[in-house]
Amino acid sequence: MIRLQRVARKHIPIFRVVLTDSKNSTKSGKFHEVLGSFNLKTDEKKVDAERVKYWISKGAQPSDTLHNYFVHEKIIAGKKINVLPKRTPIKKEEVPVKAETAPVAEATAPQVATA
Repeated sequence: MIRLQRVARKHIPIFRVVLTDSKNSTKSGKFHEVLGSFNLKTDEKKVDAERVKYWISKGAQPSDTLHNYFVHEKIIAGKKINVLPKRTPIKKEEVPVKAETAPVAEATAPQVATA
């Protein structure tokens, strides 16, 4: 599996792109190969595209976030995956519409005679 591994301290978001066994946890530190890095503090993103293509051809599956990044960078072809949590939208109560609403006529108002 190709996934992100956090390597920096608190409040410093730096990640490695690593090839690891899917059974290893993200915090175990065990990986086979480092394929790139993401430094979100300075917005530096480096990925070895040739190695990523090689490992994907061998059967490695990227995580959903990395899949979206690889599609964005045109390393692999395909559609992006929604990685946000699935939530049901809050439905507003609908006000029932009366079917018998007729336009109000102005001629029905009583007229006052002036002398």
